[in-house]
Amino acid sequence: MIRYDLKCANGDEFEAWFGSIADYDAQAASGQLLCPHCGTTHVQKAPMAPAVRTSEAKEAQKERAVAMAMAAKVREHIKDNFDYVGDKFAAEARKMHSGEAEERAIYGEATPEEARELMEEGIPASPLPPELAPNAPAKRKLN
Repeated sequence: MIRYDLKCANGDEFEAWFGSIADYDAQAASGQLLCPHCGTTHVQKAPMAPAVRTSEAKEAQKERAVAMAMAAKVREHIKDNFDYVGDKFAAEARKMHSGEAEERAIYGEATPEEARELMEEGIPASPLPPELAPNAPAKRKLN
């Protein structure tokens, strides 16, 4: 196994493991590498320094693990306690704000333009960082 630091065209940095150098090369050539933060397939290797373990690096790794565990709990809390409204987020937020719909905790998707309009209208809404946003629920297939 080999670990690479990767960087997407939007500047997001992340790491990924590959079975071999050839596996990375094949996935990169076929456009199979995907940024977990923004979803772009324009991904390349980032400059890497040799992995020299210091006590500070070990402590930083522990802190990152704690932060990632906390982010997972936040994602689960949102998934379990908020209603997913999909791409109807802006419309549903407006209905709740105007009293046409019962207020409740919701999450979903909005375009940058929709988010800006909600802000201009004084409707409270905040984007979730990708690390905290749960994946959309899987659609159930009816037989």
